[in-house]
Amino acid sequence: MVMSNSDRKLLEFLHKELQISQEDIDVALKHPELNYGPLPMLLWQYGLVNLQQLEKIFDWLAEQT
Repeated sequence: MVMSNSDRKLLEFLHKELQISQEDIDVALKHPELNYGPLPMLLWQYGLVNLQQLEKIFDWLAEQT
C-alpha cells in the first residue's frame, strides 16, 4: 500500500493524539474493506475507536483541507 503524505499525517494523529496502538491501526489497514471505505469508519466499525474519537478524527480531517 502506497501512502500519501496526508495518509501518514492521519496515522500519526491516530497514534499520537488518540493513543490508538499501532497494532490496532495495522488491523484496520490489513482489511480489504479499506478499499471501499475510509479508515476512520473502519476503525469505528471494528470497535477500535469510539464515537467521540471518531468525531475528533473527522474534525482533524476537516482542519487539514
